[in-house]
Amino acid sequence: QVQLVESGGGLVQPGGSLRLSCIGSGGIFRIVTMGWYRQAPGQQRELVASVSSGGSTTNYADSVKGRFTISRDNAKRTVYLQMNSLKPEDTAVYFCAHGSPPRFWGRGTQVTVSS
Repeated sequence: QVQLVESGGGLVQPGGSLRLSCIGSGGIFRIVTMGWYRQAPGQQRELVASVSSGGSTTNYADSVKGRFTISRDNAKRTVYLQMNSLKPEDTAVYFCAHGSPPRFWGRGTQVTVSS
């Protein structure tokens, strides 16, 4: 069983930055694709970014390309999401996901972009 715990969410003004972290425990981490998803109220959960097991391959939703960066540190069993130039439409609960397709999920961290 894999447990994922996200942190780093909060309230930020438009144009600001946040860095999300997700620490995994249990199971296998270093050979698994990891991803960040988000879900806004009334909307379906969507993939924001994913990173391959070694960190060399990343994938981003068109809406965040050039603003968000996903990375991972396998020694620390941690995946990060650096979010810059945040927009109100980025407001959502952000979830960490283990596997592709995801098999395990974190509980999420709220990101609110508002002035």
